Amino acid sequence: MAKDKGKGKAKGAAKDTEPAGAGEKSKSSKLPPANFVKVRHILCEKQSKILEALSKIKAGEQFATVAAQYSEDKARQGGDLGWKRRQDVVGVFADAAFALNVGEMTQTPIKSNFGYHIIMLQTGPPLPMPPVSPRWSRN
Repeated sequence: MAKDKGKGKAKGAAKDTEPAGAGEKSKSSKLPPANFVKVRHILCEKQSKILEALSKIKAGEQFATVAAQYSEDKARQGGDLGWKRRQDVVGVFADAAFALNVGEMTQTPIKSNFGYHIIMLQTGPPLPMPPVSPRWSRN
């Protein structure tokens, strides 16, 4: 019985945990679970540099402009990383990116083994394709 109680607590604790900087979301604006998301990011090795970039975005500068100025990786041209699966990126990045709603960005930098990230969700999961009706044969 003690095992069941421990498992229940662990589940609840994991459920309540949210990636740092994921921002607040209302339950009605949650996206369905995604396999793919289209994201932009800014990556800086130093925390002071990423905080400067974050302050510029919060002051109204466009994410893509700040990314071109500050990002230290190949996504420097506007920060666009394209479509990513959860397993395509490091765990903390995936946790933050998949917790965002379309148009949201992390409100605090996300630290990974690559440095500090500001992540913006451009587009959520692609919509499912409608079923294809069977072809009618002509006789």
